[in-house]
Amino acid sequence: MPLTTLRIPTADGQADAFAAFPDRGGRHPGVLMYPDGFGIRPVLRDMARELAEHGYYVLVPNPFHRHGPAPVVELPAHIGEEDRPAVFARLMPLIEAHTAERVRGDAEAYLGFLAAQPEVDAGPVGVTGYCIGGLYAMRTAAAHPARVAAVAAFHAPVGVDGPGLFAPLTAQVHLGHAEGDMTPEALDELHRTLDAAGVGYTSEVYPGTVHGFTMPDTDAFSAPGLKRHWDRLLPLLDRTLTRRE
Repeated sequence: MPLTTLRIPTADGQADAFAAFPDRGGRHPGVLMYPDGFGIRPVLRDMARELAEHGYYVLVPNPFHRHGPAPVVELPAHIGEEDRPAVFARLMPLIEAHTAERVRGDAEAYLGFLAAQPEVDAGPVGVTGYCIGGLYAMRTAAAHPARVAAVAAFHAPVGVDGPGLFAPLTAQVHLGHAEGDMTPEALDELHRTLDAAGVGYTSEVYPGTVHGFTMPDTDAFSAPGLKRHWDRLLPLLDRTLTRRE
C-alpha cells in the first residue's frame, strides 16, 4: 500500500501531508482525512492505509503546518490521561490560531490537489475528521458543496459554529458522538438544527465511548467504537462516491 509524503502549496506556504492509495493502479475516489488535535502520527497513517485498502485515495494534511511540519508538538507513543494537560497546553494556541477562514483556505488547496492527481477519480470526494478535525471536515463540506458528496465527523465539536455551518451542506453526513460529548438535550437540539437545514444525515452516540474513542494511542480508545466508526464510514463513502477503477 503506497504511502507518499507530500508538500501542498497553500496561501500561507507549503502544507506537509501524506497520501495512502491502492497499489493496483487505476483511479480511485478521493477522501480528505483531517487528524484530531494531536495531529499526524503513526495511528493516522494506519487509519489512512486501512481506508485506502477499501479503494480510496486518502489525503491526510497537517492542519497546523503554519507552525512547522508534523509532529508540530512532541507526543509520547501512548497519550495517557496524565500526558494530556501538558500536551494540550502546547496544542491549544495552534488550534485557536487555525481559524475557520484558514480552514476554508487550506481546504481549497487540498481539494485542488486531489483533483489534480492522476490516481484520483474525477467525481466528488469525501471528507472525514476526528475531534477538532471533524469540525474542519464539516467546514470543508460547507464551503465546497459542489465538490464534497460525503462528510463524517467523529467525537467532534460540530455545533460550535452554530446553525450557519449546516445551511450550505449538500453532502450526506454522519456524526458519531462519544457518550460524554453530548447530553440528550444537546443531541436533540443538534438534530433539530440539521433537520431545519434540510441536511441528509445520520447522527448517533456510540455506546460506552468517551471523547477520542477512535484513537488507539490514547486512553480514550474503544475497539468497539473504532469498529462502529468503520461500519458507518465505509457504507457512507461507498454509496456517495463514484468508483472508476
